[in-house]
Amino acid sequence: MKKNLLFALALIALLCACGNGNKFKVSGTVDGASDTTSLYLEVANNGSWFIIDSTHTNGSGSYSISYDAPQYPNIYRLRCHDKAVYFTIDSIESITIDTKLATFDVDFNIDGTDHAKQINKIEKDAITYAKPGTPASKIEAWKKQLVKQILADENGSGIVAYFIINKYINGSPLFDPMNDYDMKIIGAVANAFNSFRKDDPRTQYLVNMTIEGQKRRRAAMGIAGGTQMQAEVVKLFDITLQDCKGAQQSLSKEAAKGKVVLLNFTMYDQSFSPAYNKVLNDIYTQYKDRVTIFQVGLDQSMSTWRDAAKNIPWIAVYDPAGEAAKSVQQYQVYSIPVSFVIDKNGDLQERIADPLQLETTIKKYL
Repeated sequence: MKKNLLFALALIALLCACGNGNKFKVSGTVDGASDTTSLYLEVANNGSWFIIDSTHTNGSGSYSISYDAPQYPNIYRLRCHDKAVYFTIDSIESITIDTKLATFDVDFNIDGTDHAKQINKIEKDAITYAKPGTPASKIEAWKKQLVKQILADENGSGIVAYFIINKYINGSPLFDPMNDYDMKIIGAVANAFNSFRKDDPRTQYLVNMTIEGQKRRRAAMGIAGGTQMQAEVVKLFDITLQDCKGAQQSLSKEAAKGKVVLLNFTMYDQSFSPAYNKVLNDIYTQYKDRVTIFQVGLDQSMSTWRDAAKNIPWIAVYDPAGEAAKSVQQYQVYSIPVSFVIDKNGDLQERIADPLQLETTIKKYL
């Protein structure tokens, strides 16, 4: 578990910086925006999204963000509130995105590549298929269309193929390693990357993903054919740790107070932390009477964590075990930041890896 989490952080560092000072630039206008409209630049990593920078539009709606050019092609998105426009960056580029505040992710112009158009369409389709009551047959038909896209994208070794197999819908992987058919598609992409992109750090991730999926499937089949296990219903796994003032804070006690609880795992010493905490602060400010934020810091340095935690208005606790913490294993934290929603009855409901979905998901349980 610790190895996987460290690998995820290392992969972000490799994908986000080329190390030679080169930058890419995203600029444009947001019609209807004010000088207080926040925009977030986020990067994709193994199905999760990480905030790497943020800015505000000026009085005329113009904005500009520059960031380190990636060493390898990657997928980014420009987010405003719960809407986002997706694009790819291959090297040193200037991308222009002009849009409107009211229809940010619908009525926009982007001078990006065909990959950007494909990824934006996949995201829009995913929103449609994620709606409650969508027949499983429609989702399966959509998946078959996506498989064709995977095979057409540089024989499965392209950035769109990688994006598709890491796509989540309603907290579950669209292509599940526990499913025989899905595992074949994942394996095909892993083989393609291994053949055509050996030096890409995502190649090892895909190989590991395939191997782990095979192990899990064999283990599941072994349980099904042998020992019968009894399942115990667990509302949530308790976490009791100290805050920066030395007081003990208990997740189960907070969950018993009848409010929605947002459980978050993070590291304050990572580059995504300030922008991600800004998102949490917006949620705290708007919903603090109905939502409790319980944030677990996994930083290696306690002093780094304490310096940041003392300025945070919500519950922030520190686990000195870091990535090896028991709660990391219990909640299957493979990458950070990641959050979980606990409803008013104290039941663990959803995992949220995508900060874009934080407020939307929480509002379902208020």
